Amino acid sequence: MPLDYERERETFEWDIPADYNVPAVVEDHAESFGDRLAVRFRDDEGGEAERTYADLRDDQNRFAAALADLGVGEGDRVMHLFPRHPDAFAVQLGALARGALLVPCSAMLKPKDIAFRANDCEAETVVVHADLTEMVEPVLDETPLDTVVVLDADGDPERENWHAFADLLEGRPTDHDGPELSADDPMSINYTSGTTGQPKPVLHRHRWMRCFELVNGQYWWGVDRDTDFSDELLWATTGTGWAKWFWSPVGVGLTTGASQFIYDGDFDAGTFLDLMEEEGVTRLCAVPTQYRMFTQVDGLGEYDLALTEAVSAGEPLNREPIQEFEEAFGVTPRDGYGQTETVALVTNYPGIDVKPGSMGKPVPGIDVTLLDTQDEEEVDAGETGEIAVPVGSPAIFDGYYEKPDLDEQTFHGDYYRTGDLARKDEDGYFFFEGRADDIIISSGYRIGPFEVEDALVGHDAVAEAAAVASPHDERGNVVKAYVVLADGYESGEDLTDELQDYMKEETAPYKYPRRIEYVDELPTTSSGKIRRIELREQENEQFGE
Repeated sequence: MPLDYERERETFEWDIPADYNVPAVVEDHAESFGDRLAVRFRDDEGGEAERTYADLRDDQNRFAAALADLGVGEGDRVMHLFPRHPDAFAVQLGALARGALLVPCSAMLKPKDIAFRANDCEAETVVVHADLTEMVEPVLDETPLDTVVVLDADGDPERENWHAFADLLEGRPTDHDGPELSADDPMSINYTSGTTGQPKPVLHRHRWMRCFELVNGQYWWGVDRDTDFSDELLWATTGTGWAKWFWSPVGVGLTTGASQFIYDGDFDAGTFLDLMEEEGVTRLCAVPTQYRMFTQVDGLGEYDLALTEAVSAGEPLNREPIQEFEEAFGVTPRDGYGQTETVALVTNYPGIDVKPGSMGKPVPGIDVTLLDTQDEEEVDAGETGEIAVPVGSPAIFDGYYEKPDLDEQTFHGDYYRTGDLARKDEDGYFFFEGRADDIIISSGYRIGPFEVEDALVGHDAVAEAAAVASPHDERGNVVKAYVVLADGYESGEDLTDELQDYMKEETAPYKYPRRIEYVDELPTTSSGKIRRIELREQENEQFGE
């Protein structure tokens, strides 16, 4: 249902009950509509499973009882490392019911990354899928990790302090008398993706999930607890190790009582479209790369999708996939912006007139602003500033786990500065310009990399692009573009000239890439974000003093 933005801003309230906690929310759902589908699961090997809200409650309590016997209690850190799985929620909810803190890890990490996280937060327990134990075994002797729970174990692990998840649940009662939890109790330590150094341990409390329900649910997905979910099926394509899993499957899906689809398999645009059609997915959350790949599928408009809403986050969504997806399905993908440290701060909320390339408008209840990078003065419309939120807002985290030095750096002023730059137009729409350290300054001009990249991918020859500063004797820096070509195109001087001429027509002349390099792929973080710092380092090595 379209929202009245100004009315929402005027009437919004942060309604966060003092006793709010995620396991209690699931208990309430199970009591109210226990037979409602919570999870519909499929994998790429033909596996299928379903869980109702009553199932989630029962398995949550069984696993909590098992963890209690293993000595896991309030404040303990429980790492988890598993793919999308029908029991993912049971693992997470069971740990939370014990008052433990979840430490999610991605299957794309390396053993050294697991060791860093385990040592940094002093985690003693890890839940790992049987296919990923080789990531944990090499670091056991160098970390506090002692107790290992194996998901989908093939029989008894037969190693000291190793336990099969299924065996732990066997015969357990479906109720659990755990600690009393409140909205202010710690819930998770979500490590940042580490684009510019070691990942930081972002500490969130249970109230984070209520904030997602109030903000991400209403002003992004377009759902709340009053939604009729009888004909709804939500699908967020994220993995369990990312903050986006908490943004959507947990923070929106579980909190509102929605029915969700989870698929465990590598991304293939055709396969994902088939799944959406077969399952009747009505609301989709995918990343920009996936939307771009969808629009390259032949016969896109021939898919008979039940989609009514589509949202995107992770990095800015380019104009072309928005327009092509809308033409194919009559649904306009709506971009949203936030961080591991926050809820959605800026969204194209339901009913908004989407401006291609825009993140949308600041959500109600959060005084998001753009500050000058050198002081705390707000910038004018049309100017680039750093996205900032007042310190103390429920929309942001309130510290790093046992890192007072980082807290002091982050919260020393009146605002939490995100490190991301944007500009605002006269209508209040925000446009992403890049990370503060990604901005390109050439001959005194400040150039945001995303505007360059967004224009470049509009050319048929360009599949992906990344723009960075490249040192130049006269201009200080020039724009350098790293380009991944679309199928059927070959690199060469003629194409470079064509792309440069194209860019001069699409953007201000000073923004066109004076240097272009063709690559097979772009360097990314484990969460898929472009590592422009790596590209800048290459440029400094080649052209710097």
